[in-house]
Amino acid sequence: MNTETMISLLGYFVLMLAIGLYAWKKSTSNVSEFMLGGRQLPPAVAALSAGASDMSGWMLMGLPGAVYLAGYSAAWIAVGLVIGAYLNYLLVAPRLRVYTEVAEDAITIPDYFEKRFADSSRNLRVISSLVIVIFFTLYTSAGLVAGGKLFEASFGLDYRMGLMLTAGVVLAYTLFGGFLAVSLTDFVQGCIMFAALVIVPIVTISNLGGWTETKSIVSAIDPGYTQWFSDLTTLGLISALAWGLGYFGQPHIIVRFMAVRSVKDMPATRRIGMSWMLVTVVGSVLCGICGLAYITQTGTALDDPEAIFIVLSQTLFNPYVAGFLLAAILAAIMSTISSQLLVSSSSLTEDFYKTFLRKEAKQSELVLIGRIATFAVAVVAALLAMDPTSNILSLVSNAWAGFGAAFGPVILLSLHWRRMTRAGALAGMVGGAATVLIWLYFPFSIGGEAPSAVIYEIVPGFIVSTLLVVGVSLLGKPADEKVERGFDDMLTARSG
Repeated sequence: MNTETMISLLGYFVLMLAIGLYAWKKSTSNVSEFMLGGRQLPPAVAALSAGASDMSGWMLMGLPGAVYLAGYSAAWIAVGLVIGAYLNYLLVAPRLRVYTEVAEDAITIPDYFEKRFADSSRNLRVISSLVIVIFFTLYTSAGLVAGGKLFEASFGLDYRMGLMLTAGVVLAYTLFGGFLAVSLTDFVQGCIMFAALVIVPIVTISNLGGWTETKSIVSAIDPGYTQWFSDLTTLGLISALAWGLGYFGQPHIIVRFMAVRSVKDMPATRRIGMSWMLVTVVGSVLCGICGLAYITQTGTALDDPEAIFIVLSQTLFNPYVAGFLLAAILAAIMSTISSQLLVSSSSLTEDFYKTFLRKEAKQSELVLIGRIATFAVAVVAALLAMDPTSNILSLVSNAWAGFGAAFGPVILLSLHWRRMTRAGALAGMVGGAATVLIWLYFPFSIGGEAPSAVIYEIVPGFIVSTLLVVGVSLLGKPADEKVERGFDDMLTARSG
């Protein structure tokens, strides 16, 4: 292990822990502060926190690896994500910020569902909490896989040791600092990711002799590599673009909208967030393209395409800079893991413990339970991530589809359609999640292929969920128009 590189990484670890200590002293006196930062995030912190927690290790490992293997056609995923993120800022962010506050200060998504539909049965809270805990445990395991692969590929450490080191540092600042620590570390991590995804492709392309030379190298390998529609079917294109549908239902992203200090800050948050995303996504795609050209031209060994960013960082930069660039991968991994752990623990604390076990629990008790829940979810995710052959992009895509299908239509329609009912929300949530699970795990095929190989499971899941929400709502009794109108009036007042 290179000493200079390790010094850079240790410095990064110390910075993250210092931020966690600051947040611990600043905002963990009650459960609202621990879980939502007291709804006081400024636009820049909220935007970069949403972006960093969104992108995770797949942006520096999964996406470059996919583009490395398939070329421009794999970049359609990035196009779908950019469109989806922009629509999320327009359609979900402002209304969710206001609705969750006026709905008796709902601080979790299940809490919002229950209060939005006056669900005295608490079925919405329980089902949505189960979806969050199940899919986030899988999602967190994907981040830990990325951490294990990073330390294995970069330093020759045992995969499992790298996994545990990643989990340990994230747990330390998340357990003690809560939402504020997660958001502040996300902001710093987002800045590091931004710089890395600008520096690495520029230096690599320059080293290859410029963009024209880089493009000619990859075209010589495969003429279809630089074609956007090469070997891409209509269903394949729909599957790639459909990644954007997932944004509407990702609890770890939309919870940032709930924490922005004012709905009036949403336009600034959107501009900052989308600018950050455009630059980083383009940089990620370019890493895969110029990475293939570099490996081909130099004959550098590459065992795992998802490690292309790591190889470029180690071979083209001095050890101190390489340490900074590798810290960018850790930043991407940790920002997402910490966000997912916190949302999972929020759900377990607010939606199970407080709701069913200790309704009169003190704030200090709830914060303690939140920390215990965070630790428990991390342990289960680490156990699931112990297999070093796990594919990061595959793990992420499964969890992303699960949330997008289960929550996406329900969130969107609950914010924009007055006629939606509690029964419709419940049917859509269960139907969307079930469709994704059936698509992934039930033993049937389409034209001799696995269903997920034909079309991304979020597409049928989102369609089924939407149809169920609308159909069941229209069959049932309309919601109280006065309540619905009240929400809209409050949104208008806060926005003005």
